Amino acid sequence: MPRRGDGNACHDSASPSGGRGAESLDCIGGALGAVYERPRIRMPPDIPSSAIHPEVARTRDDMVALRRHLHAHPELGFEEFATSDLVAERLASWGYAVHRGLGGTGVVGQLRLGEGPRRLGIRADMDALPIQETTGLPYASRHAGKMHACGHDGHTAILLAAAQCLARTRGFDGTLNLIFQPAEESLGGGRRMVEEGLFEQFPCDAVFALHNMPGFPVGRLGFRSGHFMASSDSVYLTVRGKGGHGSTPHLTQDPVVAAAHLVLALQTVVSRNVDPRDMAVVTVGAIHAGSAPNVIPDEVELRLSVRAYRPEVRQALRERITELARVQGEALGVVVDVDYHWRYPALVNHDGPTRFAREVARQVFGQEALLDDLQPLTGSEDFSFLLEACPGSYLIVGNGEGDHHATGGCSPHNPGYDFNDAALPVAATYWVNLAEQFLSSRYRSCLPWTEASA
Repeated sequence: MPRRGDGNACHDSASPSGGRGAESLDCIGGALGAVYERPRIRMPPDIPSSAIHPEVARTRDDMVALRRHLHAHPELGFEEFATSDLVAERLASWGYAVHRGLGGTGVVGQLRLGEGPRRLGIRADMDALPIQETTGLPYASRHAGKMHACGHDGHTAILLAAAQCLARTRGFDGTLNLIFQPAEESLGGGRRMVEEGLFEQFPCDAVFALHNMPGFPVGRLGFRSGHFMASSDSVYLTVRGKGGHGSTPHLTQDPVVAAAHLVLALQTVVSRNVDPRDMAVVTVGAIHAGSAPNVIPDEVELRLSVRAYRPEVRQALRERITELARVQGEALGVVVDVDYHWRYPALVNHDGPTRFAREVARQVFGQEALLDDLQPLTGSEDFSFLLEACPGSYLIVGNGEGDHHATGGCSPHNPGYDFNDAALPVAATYWVNLAEQFLSSRYRSCLPWTEASA
């Protein structure tokens, strides 16, 4: 999809820090009006209010207002200029050393306390999607064709809320690296940050991230070791034949018929070439061909989404799709060009960090706040690149059930989606506790999940 800016006022003049936002995202309740002041939210029923960190509870309404401000001003991948300005300004005001530029619009805030040797990374994504919002909310997107339809506004606000709390309470001993990542949505901002030296400049003993998840009770936390999300690759198959008039198909080499055969043949890749005990997905999501009923076109384009958990299966899918395209083309008298985009690897959670992350949640919120028997997801996430470079874990926080934005159950990437603000104090409290425990003086000589720390 096109990712170019649409000329909105948010890029018309400089923000106080030299970015491109027309109105600073820091002016909550000012330029945006009273709609953003003192938002009313209910605590999740499964989370005792006493479990929320007092400092997080004190700033909750401000952080919810900040989240809604971000929601009203979405920015696409690698265009998060005003958002990164806000993040950098807030972190600096709380005493973090701020680094900008990794991944283009990425921001890293570092806070060192004491002499502890441990180094922790926590990541939040900042980008929005090219979708026209239909929620009708008073804080709905002000930018046509752009919206926070995946909750990255919530993820950013959660980590900022935790950052403020940790800076004020100063309850850890070590180095905290808060990673605000651009361009998670299909553009590989995580890979770019890693390739540009994220962990060389900001070494971490472990890195963590979360994502809101509609369909689960709001505020409930879910963890899973091992494969948690699938790899994601995109394939573009161009079937090239010889077009002609629809009245004389015998004089053509019809790419439409060949493409139809290829679509059906692709359905056998998973069912006949992948072990039934493995997960694999081959989806033909788009077919583009011709423009008139009586004209056979010269070519047809097929666009595929290909997913797997295991790298061996991922490679086998590539080989089989490529070979199948070739032989189908030869059999039907056409040529099939294969443009295979090797995109996101599977997200694999490390066992030790995941056990530690789950135990922190159990201690803070109780067993009833955990999601039991969480199964792997077939979606994808570029946090996988960070986990290939550093031990860590990726978890989910329930966004609510039902099918409406008011309950948090509307699926992501939907024009009716909204992040559920009731999850914000829970997730921020969780990050505060995870940071304080990971960077505790107790773990100066070992990692939290090693036997020596038991």
